[in-house]
Amino acid sequence: MPHPAVAARGVYLITPDETDDARLLDRVRPLLAAGATWLQYRNKVVDDAARHAQASALQLLCASAGVPLIVNDDAALAAAIGAAGVHLGEDDGDIAAARALLGPDAIVGASCYDQLALAQRAVQAGASYVAFGAFFPSRSKATPRRASTPLLRDSTALGVPRVAIGGLTAANSGPLVAAGADLLAVISGVFEADDPVAALRGYQACFA
Repeated sequence: MPHPAVAARGVYLITPDETDDARLLDRVRPLLAAGATWLQYRNKVVDDAARHAQASALQLLCASAGVPLIVNDDAALAAAIGAAGVHLGEDDGDIAAARALLGPDAIVGASCYDQLALAQRAVQAGASYVAFGAFFPSRSKATPRRASTPLLRDSTALGVPRVAIGGLTAANSGPLVAAGADLLAVISGVFEADDPVAALRGYQACFA
């Protein structure tokens, strides 16, 4: 069933694949202070024990900064560390099951790629937000499906925040925000920048 939407607008940071726990926290901390709206913990290169340790440390950091932490792909991990929610791809589990596990106030997001129908089904299943993309070629992972700017306009009636993801830069994100993107999801555009805080502010300026 539909779940009441969360209200969010701004930059949705996604963590890079980082094996050094202390370095991960050092990279994230100034970005939370600079006004990141949400943080998603995503790490594809460490084992389950390391993921639990990193996610737990990030949860403490995010709680002190007042920034919701969302765990990628793993509702059980999100529940175990008390995260704000979970983000699910199309093969990462059932939205309704994640909602039942995490509770009515959790943020449950869904990747909907280039498909409005998939987003509609996700919202009906209880998703708090939907993510469309990739809008541009991404440095973080293969992105064979391409979302278009009109999809953001066409999805207004969903009634939940819409996330744009995939190859976003401060230069190409403005039109996506103008078309209806509530959140810009970014990994390398911030974390691989020479000055990550300045890069974050560049994305934030798209909402000005």
